[in-house]
Amino acid sequence: MDLPTPGVVGYAGGVFVLSKIFTFLVQPERLAFAGLVVGIALLYTRRWRLGRTILAVLLGASVVLGTVPVSDWLLRALEFRFPVPRPLPEHVDGIIMLGGEINPELTLQNDQPVLGRGAARLLAFANLARRYPSARLIFTGGSGRLFDPSATEAAAMRVAMRAIGMDPDRITFEDKSRNTHENAIFTKPLAAPQPGETWLLVTAAAHMPRAVGCFRAAGFPVIAYPVGFLSSDELDWLFYFRFEEGFRDLWAPLKEYAGLLAYRILGYTNQLFPAP
Repeated sequence: MDLPTPGVVGYAGGVFVLSKIFTFLVQPERLAFAGLVVGIALLYTRRWRLGRTILAVLLGASVVLGTVPVSDWLLRALEFRFPVPRPLPEHVDGIIMLGGEINPELTLQNDQPVLGRGAARLLAFANLARRYPSARLIFTGGSGRLFDPSATEAAAMRVAMRAIGMDPDRITFEDKSRNTHENAIFTKPLAAPQPGETWLLVTAAAHMPRAVGCFRAAGFPVIAYPVGFLSSDELDWLFYFRFEEGFRDLWAPLKEYAGLLAYRILGYTNQLFPAP
């Protein structure tokens, strides 16, 4: 693959910065808090009716999100888009694990893995590596921080892999990518996939449609191996009540849907909602 030109690199950097700013500003709980402040402030002005309307809307949204599994419904469409392959292929040439849900700074600072929901990715990656001892292994993940990107997920994942008994020397680490698009385009030359080869892609189930779309657009066909499911087909409506988590849980699916739309507009994927 040809190296990106300086203009392309600059464009990608601008998109990355804008995506981080957008992500920071539009998280539902932040928007709800801002609306609460604005609504209360307007109550003490001549625009008090507008303030009362904003507060009423926020209250209604809180009740709906706290008593109706909106986030679960949105997540389910993402998470079950690509099912777990059953049975698994008899032969696998390579396994790719996308970065995410590891804290590089704290992991490297303490030489102990600090994992969030991404622990499911690491465990699945380790299990697949044992199942396919001849498969090539690649981890792809740099730093997603705007400032001081020196601590990379790749460096932190070496610590995590040693902690669970994996040999990091068996794994190829890609440490330049900052997002899913770059995961794909930077991993392809490292893997150099040949026609007819079978490669598994390990990432969060909700993230899989966007990830597969990026690899397809990069000309790298992969088989999805989704992990870290957060939604369930069995919800007990009688006891469903998560008032304090309503706005926070909404962010995970909204981020993915926004990412799918943005990636399609930018040409990072060839489909709006990739499917098997």
